[in-house]
This record gives sequence, structure tokens and C-alpha cells, in this order.
Amino acid sequence: MNKTASILLSTLAGASALLLVATTPASANPNTINPIPVLNGTNGLPNLVGRSRAVFQVTGMASPNNTQAYNMLGTDLGIMWDNGNGEMLTAFGDTAGLGLPNLLAGSMWAWRSNVLVRSHTQDPASGIYFDSVVRDVFGQARDLIPSPKIPFIEISRIPTAGIAVNGVQYMSLMSVKSWDDAGQWTTNFSGIAASGDNGETWAELPSTRRPNEGGNANFQMNSYLKDGGYLYVYGTPSGRNHSAYVSRVPEGDVANLDEYEYWDGGRWRKNDVNAAAPIMFGVGEMSVMYNSYLGQFISLTTDPFDSVVMRRAPSPAGPWSDPEVLIDTRELPSAYAPSIFPYQTGRDLYFLTTVHSQYNVILMRSTL
Repeated sequence: MNKTASILLSTLAGASALLLVATTPASANPNTINPIPVLNGTNGLPNLVGRSRAVFQVTGMASPNNTQAYNMLGTDLGIMWDNGNGEMLTAFGDTAGLGLPNLLAGSMWAWRSNVLVRSHTQDPASGIYFDSVVRDVFGQARDLIPSPKIPFIEISRIPTAGIAVNGVQYMSLMSVKSWDDAGQWTTNFSGIAASGDNGETWAELPSTRRPNEGGNANFQMNSYLKDGGYLYVYGTPSGRNHSAYVSRVPEGDVANLDEYEYWDGGRWRKNDVNAAAPIMFGVGEMSVMYNSYLGQFISLTTDPFDSVVMRRAPSPAGPWSDPEVLIDTRELPSAYAPSIFPYQTGRDLYFLTTVHSQYNVILMRSTL
């Protein structure tokens, strides 16, 4: 154990009894976790015996990335995309570290809602290694878009999708108003932020905000897919175990909501968000990508039982197949938010998923 890890453990050992360990199903609230794997009783990668294997600890004190070096002790999500120049950007969600807690929000930790790392890993067989991290003046991973952490105002601003278009990075985020029952939360709106300097600085695009009402309520959490000159945006309401919907827009108009078209089950309807019809049911956080080995589009998400599942489709709008279980909830009951590795890897499908019981992100591999 390095000196930094030893200091962290010594500092937090006395407080560990006050921390809550996650139970099944995974809660959305990052304050209900203990982000220190050693204190959490987690040793090594999960031993999976089904279709998938855990191959690499991406974040946390057990990770070769040593994320504690920039005060990233626990985090979730892991939204990956190519920046347009062969470099992978990954945005993580609620991130816990040492520092002043936000007592108003009930936090025991310094809490950031959205952080970003960069990597040139294109063959993940041996893991995903970070090259750089967007940091503050103290060298810590910093919020890209800050949030006030005030319950029922905005408790967090969480990334759900990222994409590069014409040299600009775009990231979809949801404004969380409150944590509700396990696996459920309420949003104020979703919206897009943009970066022209490879993710170092970000600006919100207020015209892209979708309030959590009407048809826009179905696009509070998103996933991005590029195909045929269009950006496809898959949306769900806030929380898990909901229906999924799809819209599309010419890539160059990603920031113009008036140019979006919505799939009504038979055709695309321009600028009519209320026309969107469900394309999947019982989903949580989603990731969608074309898979060249299968020659099909695939989507990853969790099902109502909290298993990680995959669906297939011949086109971005579907029809989508029945779900195939990649990680059974009985193997890993607190897994959520699977995100597909953005580069083709043949018959091996690599994806990130969060393991809430240790509140960190793990690289998984399934065989197609």
C-alpha cells in the first residue's frame, strides 16, 4: 500500500462505522456508499462464472490507475467516447474524495458530480489506463459543470452520454432534483454541455435543456450513437426500469432541438417530442453502439431485476431483440450503468459497469 492510501485509511478509519454499505438493488444516492474498497471489505475483482468476466479495476484504490492520487476514491458510471482523434474520453458521475463534506446534502465526502479522464487505450484486453485527468489547481479531479448540491434544488449534475462532432465534444447531463426510492430519482431537466478544448473546459448550452415534463421527460437520461450522418439519441425518464425512446438529428445540428426527429414506431416526426414511441421496456442507464462482429446494433442496460443485459437490432430504431443476460443479478447484484467500449474488439465485447457495493467502476468482457 502506498503512503497516500495509508494516510487516507488512517484518516477515515474512525469514521467508517458511520458509513452505509449499499444493498440490493443499487441506490442512486452516492451518500449511501462507502467509496473506500478496503474499508468496504472488497478484495479483488468479482468472480463471475456466467457469460461475462471482470477483467480490470478501472477506478478506486485497488486500481492500477491510482485514482486516489487525484482524490477520486469512489465513483460511478464511466461514459466513454472517441474524441475524433483516436483518444478516448471518459466522464464519471458522482465522485467521492477527501475534503469538506456537504452536510446540507448529507454527504460524508468531498463530492463532485462529473469528472473526466483521457486515455489512448484501444485494446482493453489488459485494462484501460488513464493518460490525463481534468484537474483543479490542487491537482484533484474537478467538476466540469458544478452543481450546488442542494436537495430539491439541484443535488447533482450527472453525465449520461458523450460524443465528438466536428472537433467539439458534447456531453449530455441530467440535473438531479432529489434521490427517491432505490433506483429512482427525479430530475429538473437534461441538457448538453460543449467543449472546444478536448474536455478541459465546458460550457452549458441552455437552449438544449429538456424540462422533466411532457415528451421531454422521456429524454432525461441519454445515450449517443453516430450512424449515416445522424446522431441518434436514446432517451429514458430519470431512474431505472422505464421505457426507452429514440430521436435523431443531423450531426451538425446536435445543439438545435428544433431539428430533432422522433421515432413514432413507423416513421420519423420532426420537432415533435410527444410523438416518440417506446422502443424498449424495463431499462436503466443505456449504451448503444454498432458492432461490426455481429453486423448489428447492440444496446446494454440493466433489466428490472438489475441484471446487465444486451439487445440487438438491424437498425438504430430497431426492432430490438429480447434481452440477453450478460451479468446475472445473482452474480453481481449491485452492478449498473453498463457503457460499451467505443472501439471494435471483434468477438470480445468490453464494457464498463459500476459495482455499487464498492462504489467504483470495473471493466467487463463478454464473448459474443
